[in-house]
Amino acid sequence: MLNPNLEQVQLNTEEYQRYSRHLILPEVGLDGQKRLKAASVLCIGTGGLGSPLLLYLAAAGIGNIGIVDFDIVDHSNLQRQVIHGTSWVGKPKIESAKNRIHEINPHCQVDLYETRLSSENALDILKSYDVVVDGTDNFPTRYLVNDACVLLNKPNVYGSIFRFEGQATVFNYEGGPNYRDLYSEPPPPGMVPSCAEGGVLGILPGMIGVIQATETIKIILGQGRTLSGRLLVYNSLDMTFRELKLCPDPERPPIEKLIDYEQFCGIPQAKAQETESKMAIPEMTVQDLKQLLDSGADDFVLVDVRNPHEYEIAQIPGSVLVPLPDIEQGDGVTKVKELMNGHRLIAHCKMGGRSAKALGILKEAGIEGTNLKGGITAWSQEIDSSVPQY
Repeated sequence: MLNPNLEQVQLNTEEYQRYSRHLILPEVGLDGQKRLKAASVLCIGTGGLGSPLLLYLAAAGIGNIGIVDFDIVDHSNLQRQVIHGTSWVGKPKIESAKNRIHEINPHCQVDLYETRLSSENALDILKSYDVVVDGTDNFPTRYLVNDACVLLNKPNVYGSIFRFEGQATVFNYEGGPNYRDLYSEPPPPGMVPSCAEGGVLGILPGMIGVIQATETIKIILGQGRTLSGRLLVYNSLDMTFRELKLCPDPERPPIEKLIDYEQFCGIPQAKAQETESKMAIPEMTVQDLKQLLDSGADDFVLVDVRNPHEYEIAQIPGSVLVPLPDIEQGDGVTKVKELMNGHRLIAHCKMGGRSAKALGILKEAGIEGTNLKGGITAWSQEIDSSVPQY
């Protein structure tokens, strides 16, 4: 599929003007631009990585772009997902992306798959594309994309981001390694925080997404040396690039079929454990807390277990900051005991997860407490809209 019949591919007058800077490059030229027009690329996700990737693939003249996404545009996306605009908040990301792609290049055919990629539909969706680009942010989908690409013999252009660091490589290309050679097994659920929990520098996905776009175009053109067999690690704070060598693992079991990737990554077990843990810890609603605060009661202490920089953004009146890392290390347990001084304990975080974890640790230390359901996010949404959401 990466070797089209170029005699059947034609550029019109406007396209000659549009791609003139490509056409004068010997490594691209007319044949190369025809290859780009004949190529089909599937992008999984239109988030931080998919946004710059799609913009540049469209501008470069990729003839057929497929997009898989089922999310809607949120205000919190706009800090880094540059393909979307404020007017698209609340609307499907794939429609927003298609609209922007056609503004950049009306010659691109855009196929939309508004669905969650799964073991049931992945092979059917991926099979007609030349190159697959992984712009996802979760381990089950990364393993799914990888295994489907292996089964279909498709190049998989990979990228990932977290806080100030990013990674990029090319999997399953010309006998090179695949994702399972880098990570044979997924990390335990919850060990790697999401961008929503850990944050991400808005510019970072632009850098990694552009690297993915570059690798995609090189594969289509058959030019240069790709990142196959090399993991590029980027640190934006230090402005450094490091390369790690990747090789196929001869001991790795062969990939013969798609599996249940949620199960493989331990998601159902983790959810069951989380549910069990939450059931063991009493909860109260933000309405209950509001009523308690309004009553003037002074027989409780409200502990906020978020990080200090989050506490600076927004607080619930009367809360005291004791970060979860301090509780995990033990110092925070002592502080909570001192704060309680015979009072009852109520704990909260951003959405309820970290405070439940903190109360579990405190319970092992003999301290009982109640978790605020939905955390400060629910407080802002249901009680006091002047408290910023982030």
